[in-house]
Amino acid sequence: MKTKYILSLDGGGVRALATVTFLNSLEKALETPIYEKFDFFIGTSAGAVSCLAMAVNKMNSSELIEFWSQENLNQILSDSIWDKRANTLRSTLGLLQGSKYKDKGKIDLLTDYFKEKKMGDSYKPVCAVCYDVQSRKPVILSSFKDKHLSVIEVASATSAAPTFYPTAKVGNRYLIDGAIVANHPSLHGFIEAKKVYPDTNFKVLSVGTGLDRKPIPGEESQSWGTIGWLRNNLFGLMAESSLDHELAEGILGENYLRINSELGDVNPELDDNSEENIERIIDMGNSWWNIFEDRTLRLLSND
Repeated sequence: MKTKYILSLDGGGVRALATVTFLNSLEKALETPIYEKFDFFIGTSAGAVSCLAMAVNKMNSSELIEFWSQENLNQILSDSIWDKRANTLRSTLGLLQGSKYKDKGKIDLLTDYFKEKKMGDSYKPVCAVCYDVQSRKPVILSSFKDKHLSVIEVASATSAAPTFYPTAKVGNRYLIDGAIVANHPSLHGFIEAKKVYPDTNFKVLSVGTGLDRKPIPGEESQSWGTIGWLRNNLFGLMAESSLDHELAEGILGENYLRINSELGDVNPELDDNSEENIERIIDMGNSWWNIFEDRTLRLLSND
């Protein structure tokens, strides 16, 4: 039975740069573009945007690194309603009056890259995980079921992280970042890929964006309200994916490999695009290659 390869990418804001740093090393080792090696792509939030860039635009890993460059991150994270460098009560109260960022900078960047392309223009099957706030259920937008949707719409919706960006309207649906239900979408990708390629053996490479294992002060948290939780990375807590990893490992076994680690010195906040933090994120991505190189190449070896 022929083997097909699934690439699953987590959400994680600016930490997506660690993911593409790892993919850059992998691409060099394979001596073939990631979009050629893999047969099916699925991602959530920033991971979905990277998947769309590869599957639709045929971006190689170097181009993907450029997509997540400091300049582009500055554009995506423009028009903040408060100074993210100042974790003050006044700044936090600003979040209660609307999303942290307007989405103009993000949409302008997506427009520059994807133009008028539709999901049906994708070179390989690709899925983006979102969440429908009205029907209260996950939504997987794909190149094979939602061919008429613009790539810009889909990328904007899957990355509409609550508190960071406004809810996105796609057709008659109101969608937000799928990370609140499936930040680690490996199993969702496996199920969707089986619809496209029945009677096929799959191998799944899942790449994360780092795990925040900093303890939360339990006693102190008992008195937190909305502001307290927002100041302690509430969305990051909602997007934790360790259980999804355990389920995928149990179901897929040796046909699954997860690339991830604790954040270490990387700031867990999704929007810290300071030069210092970006450098640490890149270092984390490089460390993943050092740790997982052999296992990754074994997973992707031709049967």
